[in-house]
Amino acid sequence: MLSPSSSSPYAFDPIGIVRSPFGERADAPRQASVAPDATGRIELFPGRGFEDALDGLTAWEYAWVIFVFHKNVEESRGWKPKVLPPRSEQKRGVFSTRSPHRPNPIGLSAVQIERVEGLVVHVRRLDILDGSPVLDIKPYVAYADALPDARAGWLETRDPIAAWDVAYTEAAREELAWLRENGVELKAPIDAALALGPQPHAYRRIRVVGTGMQLALKDWRVDFGVDGRHIVVTSVRTGYRPNELATPSTPEVHRAFTARFPRGADGP
Repeated sequence: MLSPSSSSPYAFDPIGIVRSPFGERADAPRQASVAPDATGRIELFPGRGFEDALDGLTAWEYAWVIFVFHKNVEESRGWKPKVLPPRSEQKRGVFSTRSPHRPNPIGLSAVQIERVEGLVVHVRRLDILDGSPVLDIKPYVAYADALPDARAGWLETRDPIAAWDVAYTEAAREELAWLRENGVELKAPIDAALALGPQPHAYRRIRVVGTGMQLALKDWRVDFGVDGRHIVVTSVRTGYRPNELATPSTPEVHRAFTARFPRGADGP
């Protein structure tokens, strides 16, 4: 039997890797349920018999994916016994939350299976970062895995805070469509962040700008207004200042975006 001071004899060998539109933690939705249209794939490694291991998987509509929070490992991010979840106003014990910062950086997500092509599993409702190592895939069995009468812990109810309505102006939709075509997916993380409301939080970088508000998502800025419980995204802009856009180190997509949409070139 292992003692608390014993070194663990357990080691896990990834079976594949996730390919998703979410490259950074700030890009990914907090839960798959808020990103029903987010698509990606799980690429299993060749030469290990996984073609046969995938036989029958498409008979299931959903599957559990067990993966590694690799960004936390690569950046040597540790964990804390208490964390502040997005839907809480006070810190909670990490084991009573879904925080990605855990003693062992292992994640669990239910994805919708679209199809299997060779060693590639195409999925929807994806909330996993691109490049995440996959440890296992297991079918989601509704009668065993769904427990609708289970207590919701400190959340108290299954939907403790009704989601805010998030809408977009035509200008904002045009900007987001251009970004998506050029490899930057912002709509899913915007929906995920603003559905929790316009209040600043440890997981939401929001501030008042003029008569409106602004959400920061990595190096992009999202302008929005609030009317009751309705949020309207009015525009997207680069987070780089004009003088920074002139430097070679600034990503080309930001220069191209501001050339295409001069209104988005004001910087932070």
